[in-house]
Amino acid sequence: MVEFICHLMCYWTSLIILLVLCLFLRPPGSHASVSYKPNIVLILADDLGIGDVGCYGNDTLRTPNIDRLAKEGVKLTQHIAAAPLCSPSRAAFLTGRYPVRSGMDAIDDSRVILWTGASGGLPPNETTFARILQQQGYMTGLIGKWHQGVNCESRNDHCHHPLNHGFDYFYGMPFTLVNECQITKRPEKNGVFRAKYWFYTQIIAIAVLTLGIAKLAGLVSVPWKIITCFAWFGLLFFASWFSSYGFTRYWDCIIMRNHEIIEQPMMVERTTSIILREVVSFIERNKHGPFLLFVSFLHVHTPLITTEMFRGKSRYGLYGDNVEEMDWMVGRVLDVIDKEGLKNTTLMYFASDHGGFLETHEGKAHLGGWNGIYKGGKAMGGWEGGIRVPGILRWPGVLPADAVIEEPTSLMDIYPTVAHLAGGRLPQDRVIDGRNLMPLLQGSAQHSEHEFMFHYCGVYLHAVRWHQKDSGALWKAHYITPVFQPEGAGACYNRRFCPCIGEGVTHHDPPLLFDLSRDPSEVKPLTPGTEPLFDTVIRRIESALQEHRRTLTPVPHQLSGHNNMWKPWLQPCCGIFPFCWCDKESGNPHTAL
Repeated sequence: MVEFICHLMCYWTSLIILLVLCLFLRPPGSHASVSYKPNIVLILADDLGIGDVGCYGNDTLRTPNIDRLAKEGVKLTQHIAAAPLCSPSRAAFLTGRYPVRSGMDAIDDSRVILWTGASGGLPPNETTFARILQQQGYMTGLIGKWHQGVNCESRNDHCHHPLNHGFDYFYGMPFTLVNECQITKRPEKNGVFRAKYWFYTQIIAIAVLTLGIAKLAGLVSVPWKIITCFAWFGLLFFASWFSSYGFTRYWDCIIMRNHEIIEQPMMVERTTSIILREVVSFIERNKHGPFLLFVSFLHVHTPLITTEMFRGKSRYGLYGDNVEEMDWMVGRVLDVIDKEGLKNTTLMYFASDHGGFLETHEGKAHLGGWNGIYKGGKAMGGWEGGIRVPGILRWPGVLPADAVIEEPTSLMDIYPTVAHLAGGRLPQDRVIDGRNLMPLLQGSAQHSEHEFMFHYCGVYLHAVRWHQKDSGALWKAHYITPVFQPEGAGACYNRRFCPCIGEGVTHHDPPLLFDLSRDPSEVKPLTPGTEPLFDTVIRRIESALQEHRRTLTPVPHQLSGHNNMWKPWLQPCCGIFPFCWCDKESGNPHTAL
């Protein structure tokens, strides 16, 4: 008996010593390996500037919940959006691919999905991270903004809809917020599109009448089919022009649950509480996991819909109120995660889809974000202010706490990262531009896998970033930059957005070169006279650019004039078209939180 007890004591002593050795011999910076599929909560703000958040240097706005995420997780300081506007940036986020690869970037000024009733959108043959996780047994949900299109050929084909892209559940806005969604605001789309569509309508009408009369007089031999085709396009432009007169709110400002329209138009005063209700409900329903929840905030996009609880409470006007309300919403998401005991089994991620909007004003009041020390903002494809965004990841016990990573990373990296964690396999028939972040986050890799990043404005390449790992330099070459108006203002205040091409830009040959490691604000361009490596760096960037362009293949332009035109037969409608109206949330006792 004594011998048995001695053997038992020796066994347990050896086991304890082995465990202690394992703990002490773990490589520095490494964390626990993961043997289970974590829950994943991805939170994406809309138009939030990197300088609007406390943990990124803002000392006037209160963002304690986002700051808490950073304190308990990893903060990325060079987190880059693949595009400076909503639709292309979110397409890249969902697919891990530059939007130019899926046709989700524009050849003209129509750089986002413009109508709920347009035929353009995220192509059905693209594979989102939601699809990969769905195939791995995850329950997948999207709550909030989509802005990737709805229909292709008929009102109910839902070819671009979230449920056709791997999400099991969708509650939110298929389009995006515009001023027309809040009847007290000055119309936004009306002024932009009326003149344009009325001009095209008149030109086509004149052409059709001229051809028709000439055809009847025997002066031309143009087939009637061509004249009819022109007339049909004229009717479409007329319908788009007509739709701006009061119908935009009913046709674009809608809320859907899965394929069903719940509110048309949406009741903006209760949208915040409903979004939170849906987030809480989804987590509670799926707490036994694994689940993927993409919380796509409508905050902080204009018209800055803010509840009475936060109006007038910040030190930065309505925009500041909206930021602080969004932070409160982040806190509510954190609360339900903690309440359900999911904190240690859930990867949480927070970011913005692109930089803050500099040009938006209401009178003298600025309604856009602040991009900190970085030049430029929303819609500018090359300048840091348009594409450098907050990026925070938290996973207690797996990722380090209060850590900062200053390596280049991308919103596209979330795609391969969550696919890896779910045990999924990346598509092998296409280029994936994102990189798995886990080695970098856990400290087993010291440098980002991104050596080069390509910064597009529409389909036009504006800049290239080169992370020269051996020297620590972070070079950036600008081939095209917007012309700021007024000169030196830092934005295009003479128009809604800075353009990508045309008279409103400057082409640079040789390109403007900056070393962001020494000049993150991009103030002083380098020259062959001030930088001995100028020619070497430009040659290396040019070589990488040529290699990148060889990987691009032609695809249909989802944001072309035809695909981005309002089409009555594609318009989601609750009721009798064109008088679309319904309110299925009215009287719901769980509407407000």
